[in-house]
Amino acid sequence: MVFSSLTFMFAYLVVTLAVYFAAPLRWRNLVLLIVSLFFYGWGEPVYILIMFLSTVIDYTHGLLVEKYRHDDKKARWFVGQSVVFNLLLLGFFKYYDFIVTNLSLIPGIDIEPLGIPLPIGISFFTFQTMSYTIDVYRKDAPAQRNIVNFGAFVTMFPQLIAGPIVKYKTVAEDLNHRVYTTENFALGVRRFCVGFAKKVLLANSVGALWDASLAAQGDGTLTVVGGWLGLLAYTFQIYFDFSGYSDMAIGLGQVFGFRFEENFNYPYQANSITDFWRRWHISMGSWFREYLYIPLGGNRGGTMKALRNTFIVWLATGIWHGASWNFILWGLYFGVLLVLEKYVLRNALAKMPMILKHMYTLFLVMVGWGLFAIEDLGRCGAYLKICFGGGELWSAANGYDLRSYLATLVILAVSSTTLGRTVWHRLPEKVQKVATPVLMLTSLLIGTAYLVSGSYNPFLYFRF
Repeated sequence: MVFSSLTFMFAYLVVTLAVYFAAPLRWRNLVLLIVSLFFYGWGEPVYILIMFLSTVIDYTHGLLVEKYRHDDKKARWFVGQSVVFNLLLLGFFKYYDFIVTNLSLIPGIDIEPLGIPLPIGISFFTFQTMSYTIDVYRKDAPAQRNIVNFGAFVTMFPQLIAGPIVKYKTVAEDLNHRVYTTENFALGVRRFCVGFAKKVLLANSVGALWDASLAAQGDGTLTVVGGWLGLLAYTFQIYFDFSGYSDMAIGLGQVFGFRFEENFNYPYQANSITDFWRRWHISMGSWFREYLYIPLGGNRGGTMKALRNTFIVWLATGIWHGASWNFILWGLYFGVLLVLEKYVLRNALAKMPMILKHMYTLFLVMVGWGLFAIEDLGRCGAYLKICFGGGELWSAANGYDLRSYLATLVILAVSSTTLGRTVWHRLPEKVQKVATPVLMLTSLLIGTAYLVSGSYNPFLYFRF
């Protein structure tokens, strides 16, 4: 079940809100746990067992870590058990087939892949549960003694299957004591509507252009202009798709009384790759920095250790996104760029005009999205080769696509910047109060009409 579906919006969410707010305060975490398990099990009921197992293992280990906090060796042992369990869970379901398939390329080794479907959102909820025992060990949050409350954290449906990655310490207080106000509810609904519009009206509108570019490559008709036009389309699609989902998740969290951290901050306004990764998928970057990069030593201990730690983090980032060589290459690609910016290009970038910084950043990000989007390395290499002059420059089909999508691309470009927010905040408060419900209702009506009439409605990050 996806947020931008008629079933979710007009059946599941309506019933969930009614039951949740009708329940006494002390029962609301139980209601949230039950409806979240139903949400997760909608497509794959068998994987609810994984959620139960993950909840019980991490709940008990959190208590053990707190119990033996006076004995650091034992506490670290239980933290390690929890982390290893979560990594084995993630590794088995997400990477087993990838590993055995590659091992089978070695003469004398023949291991059959299992072909087990990937549990939706496993990369997100395993990282969230790992943060729990680590936060308890670091005394950043107390151990949760109510297993229902902890289960509500693990399974919380707004961010369960595609983030943002919620660290336990950020919602520990909210799990026990939430404040409900009409203002927070209204702000949450508004944030959900913004995300819904991003996803349905913006991301979906340009996705077909990317698909057309891939189809042109398959037909042997892809040109240089068509290749870059496709990359531009995917660049917009993945941003509005994922940031739209994050907005909906953050908004729903606010409706239910939780405060989730922001996940995007206008990344396409970045003036360097370093700046881009401060703005894109912030919860993931924060997780890797706090739970991997810093424990490895961060930038302490000299340049060589800092380089080692950077490449470990970006290798892990690539692997986290998927069991495919293109994701590993994608992670290392950005790791190399970040190292170059820090140690080689820093002075040159500082002297560069701002417009050139933005162009430099977007160019490298678009190339990176090419590596990310096309899992087959041979096809990926062929696509990028055409983009860099390995094909015809232009075709009549490119002219048709430009005419057809020009207005859409302009809207997407403007919506990727703070221009709209700046204009909005300059409007008189009375105008904002009148315009807000009108825009919300309009986006819901148009988006719903789009969902009723169309079938193209993917969520790109569900596969992670």
